[in-house]
Amino acid sequence: MLTITGARSVLIDQHTTTTKDVVVADGRIVAEAVGEGEILDAAGSVVTPGLVNAHHHLLQSAFRTLPGSRGVPMRDWLGVMGAAYTRAGVDPELAGAAASVGLAESLLNGVTTVADHHLTWPSGCDDVGIARAVVQAAQQVGARLVFVRGSARDDPQEAAASATRIVESLPTGSDGMLQLSVGPAGVHSDSRETFELLGEVAARFGLRRRTQANEQVDVEVALERYGRRPLDLLQEWGWLEPDVTVAHLCDVTDDEIKRLAAAGITATHAPGCDVPMGWGVAPVAALLEAGIEVGLGTSGGGSNDAGHLLADARLAMQVSALAGPALPARTVLGMATAGSAAGLGRPELGHLRVGAAADLCVWDVSGVADAGVADPVAGLLWASPGRRPRHVVVGGRVVVRDYLLTGVDEPDLVAGLDRVLSRGRQR
Repeated sequence: MLTITGARSVLIDQHTTTTKDVVVADGRIVAEAVGEGEILDAAGSVVTPGLVNAHHHLLQSAFRTLPGSRGVPMRDWLGVMGAAYTRAGVDPELAGAAASVGLAESLLNGVTTVADHHLTWPSGCDDVGIARAVVQAAQQVGARLVFVRGSARDDPQEAAASATRIVESLPTGSDGMLQLSVGPAGVHSDSRETFELLGEVAARFGLRRRTQANEQVDVEVALERYGRRPLDLLQEWGWLEPDVTVAHLCDVTDDEIKRLAAAGITATHAPGCDVPMGWGVAPVAALLEAGIEVGLGTSGGGSNDAGHLLADARLAMQVSALAGPALPARTVLGMATAGSAAGLGRPELGHLRVGAAADLCVWDVSGVADAGVADPVAGLLWASPGRRPRHVVVGGRVVVRDYLLTGVDEPDLVAGLDRVLSRGRQR
């Protein structure tokens, strides 16, 4: 049993706060302590649910700030990234090392669940080995993982066969630490056949589906290639359904928002990618007003050099008034927790109500950066940009204590990735 005690405020969900202790038993939030257990001191802190990053590309954690990847059109960006992948050699060793760094960074920044949309599958690669390496990285650092077998210009039949192999080779277990999903990159890169075949894999194994749509390039390519907008194609191809989450959605019309709401899809906002890439700002307030569940994601290190979801929540709050009514801090915190969890089909995540998975963060708000803050919950976003949690708990296990990972050493992870990347420099 674990008791988190003495907090200044506990955010149960975006609508509810308390000052009561948070009690954990058997990996879940329980109503009250029964017997003795570990005490985690939260004096001077705000306790929140663990953050849920609904859209990441962990492989890109190995390829941040590449020359030629900033301030360029996406077509050029894709070429720069693709060349870097080729030089490095995408294999299980690289995938595991990059994921270890990205997932450790996530935990240190309060993200307890990461959805990894893995899109890079070289011809003839050890696909199951790549997926297994990412899963093992999550197990090593103690993070929850949603591994998405993505596709970006893959052969449709091979993508579906690969997704099947991965699902059959990686048991998810009953503890909720691993979830599998499928997801083409978008209509700009994948054909109708890819969407349909991966949809069949999802139906066969009961997986959720994810894709990206209505970034700037996605709309341009869809109009050039098909004479239609991306959401028209997704609807025709069977991908506007309640089990689908769509990331980005920067360029959507009022009518399209109505269609998305009627279809029951969920959405993921990724301003830390969309803004620097020049794609614009998704109309999040309009999506929420229409009844669409909206989560939050960082996207990958190739477009957003940090996996710091709270910093991106702050950005989402700050830029929201450029695309509609300004979003309150609690609304955006709700997106980064329960909103993202809804897109994963995980009602046990993203809140601290009794019965929830015991994923939580303890944020120290006692320092000068929070002095004078009237609302410490809103202050998590408004004050102290780049803040990190003092403690992080996943499934009742303390994985970050006093700002340090408990299961692994950061320098070892950094050295491991550097060692793998040196292969490409030697070629």
